[in-house]
Amino acid sequence: MIKKLNSLGFAKPVSDTRVVVAMSGGVDSSVCAAMLACEGYDVIGVTLQLYDHGAAIKKEKACCAGQDIYDAQRVAEMMGFPHYVLDYESKFKDSVMEDFADTYLKGATPIPCVRCNQTVKFTDLFKVAKDLGADCMATGHYIMRVIGSDGPELHRAHDYGKDQSYFLFATTKEQLEFLRFPLGGLDKSETRRLAVEFGLRVASKPDSQDICFVPTGKYTDVIEKLRPDAADPGDMVHLDGTVLGRHRGIMYYTIGQRRGLGLKDGSGQDPLYVVRIDADKKQVIVGPKEALARSVIYLTDVNWIGTGEYGPQLNGQKIGVKIRSTRPPEAASFVWKDDKLTVHLDEPEDGVSPGQACVFYAPGDDQARVLGGGWITGTA
Repeated sequence: MIKKLNSLGFAKPVSDTRVVVAMSGGVDSSVCAAMLACEGYDVIGVTLQLYDHGAAIKKEKACCAGQDIYDAQRVAEMMGFPHYVLDYESKFKDSVMEDFADTYLKGATPIPCVRCNQTVKFTDLFKVAKDLGADCMATGHYIMRVIGSDGPELHRAHDYGKDQSYFLFATTKEQLEFLRFPLGGLDKSETRRLAVEFGLRVASKPDSQDICFVPTGKYTDVIEKLRPDAADPGDMVHLDGTVLGRHRGIMYYTIGQRRGLGLKDGSGQDPLYVVRIDADKKQVIVGPKEALARSVIYLTDVNWIGTGEYGPQLNGQKIGVKIRSTRPPEAASFVWKDDKLTVHLDEPEDGVSPGQACVFYAPGDDQARVLGGGWITGTA
């Protein structure tokens, strides 16, 4: 006789299924934990202290700050499950904050939330969950885990407006076996309604908007603190080689930037944009808007969770790609050459920056399934 699977996919009673819930103190992870507790699962809440929250507590919309830890504890007490706070400040600084600063100094634009998922949350926290005897780990991310013919797949959330697949492209097949995303099929409005029904005080808490370790909203302050010599000035150079002036440090500029270049206006020329950053020469290269268009994206550290093996067989495969978290997937194709994978966009895109992610989606009407992704190292 085949045992019926519970809602988390295990063939045993919910009371015998232990799930560790990663709790940031926000409404999403709180509802995730409360839902599972109400279903009768053996829930353990874990919150990671990732930085000096004594300073960040003044920032209302930053996650994992002191107030957020307190909010997570209150939810656990109210719902009747144990909750632990783990000090990961040192690990977070080494794995995420240092990488954040170094990436800017290389003339690229980092995504610290992905690095945090790759290292602290989906590596170190996984080990903690397994040490606690958990059958799985659940998070409040808006993304769906779907069982396909070859095992679990990652799909975009039901609510495309809240979909977080861009930030989870580095999730491995092994991690996907252990992860669960109970909110993937909900709209954000449903999540808040559930928070009210559960009586959670975080029901109306604003969503986090800023990078958690940038309490002032100025990322350059963090870089200057970590790398005191980061703000070295250099030349602002036109694509034609003309030196137009001096900039105050490459960390203040990103690809596609138009405002704040410090160039005199009134020349009668078209607006100038940052089209490239040369960290070795400490140059910011600017040019007209049309110079931003890119059709080829070079990648490194590709994570493949699609069907089949990663390699030459992907050559020519049609896909959808996201190069910004808020945009829908765009039509593209893979090109495999010299043991490296590149992405060729069907239509050129402006402002593609090294350091950002290029996330792959299965072709089709809905482009729902996530096939993985890689880090952008360059464009053409």
